[in-house]
Amino acid sequence: MMLRPLLSSLALFLTGCAAAVGGGDGYPSLARRPVESQDYETPAAAPSVPAPAVAVPADDAELSRYAAQASAGAANFDKAYADAERLTRAASGAAISSDPWVAAQAAISALEAARNDSVSALAALDTLYTERTNAIADGKATGTLDAIDAARGQALAAVDAQNDRLDALKAKLAQP
Repeated sequence: MMLRPLLSSLALFLTGCAAAVGGGDGYPSLARRPVESQDYETPAAAPSVPAPAVAVPADDAELSRYAAQASAGAANFDKAYADAERLTRAASGAAISSDPWVAAQAAISALEAARNDSVSALAALDTLYTERTNAIADGKATGTLDAIDAARGQALAAVDAQNDRLDALKAKLAQP
C-alpha cells in the first residue's frame, strides 16, 4: 500500500528532472546580463529632450483671481448661512422627513453649494503652489512662495470655518 504513493511521487520527480535536462528553455538564465555589469559611476548620457515648461505666470494675476474667488465664495456662504441657521434652529428636534427638517436640509444643501467658489479657489491655489514650487525647484522660475502661501492660508481658514459651521448645523438635526 505504501509503495503506490511512493512510486507516483518518484515518477513525478523524475519527470521534472527529465524536463530540466531536456533543454530548460522555459527557465530564466542565471548568466550575467548587460545591465548587471554596467558601470554605475559614469552616468549614462541622457537624451536631450527639452522638458515641458511649467506655466508660471509672470505676474500674480492668477493669484489675485483665485484670492478674489475665495473671498466671493466666503461672502456667498455668509449670505446663505443666516437662512440655513434660522431653518435649522426651527427644525431642531423635528422628526426626520418632516417639513421643517426637509426645509433645513435643503437650506444646508444650498449652503454647501454657496461655498463651491471657496473650495475650488483653494484647490486652484494648491495647484498653483505646487506648480510654482516645482518650477522654482527645477530652476525655471525664481522668487518666493510667500504670496501664494498667504492666499492659501486665508482660503484654507475660510474653508475650515465653513466646514465647522456646516457640521454644527448638521449636528442640530436628527440624522437618518
